[in-house]
Amino acid sequence: MDIQIGLRELREICLAMPAATERISHGSPSWFVRDKKMFTTYAHNHHDSNRIGFWCPAPPGVQAELVAEDPERFYRPPYVGHRGWLGVYLDVDVDWAEIAEIVDEGYRVIAPKQLVAELDARST
Repeated sequence: MDIQIGLRELREICLAMPAATERISHGSPSWFVRDKKMFTTYAHNHHDSNRIGFWCPAPPGVQAELVAEDPERFYRPPYVGHRGWLGVYLDVDVDWAEIAEIVDEGYRVIAPKQLVAELDARST
């Protein structure tokens, strides 16, 4: 199994967020707001799942909706799924524009208002 599937693309999306930093957390590349609060983590073969994906927070109700709609692409991740985080598989056909939107929404759940405003200003 190629442990790099989607990592380069996911890294690029995450590091484009204001004040985003990257470091290894729990053995996986992870991205943080101001090196404090995690907003995305790469999940490679977690607990011998033979799957590659990532986890990020999602707005209320989104996790349940996406998992019910497309369980081949979305899942409830261990440890953080009960808090609304969304698991997204990267070892399937991936729409990177959709992944960027998911990461953007996850970042907005975690980031302080000032950084969300900076993100909004970039898109106008």
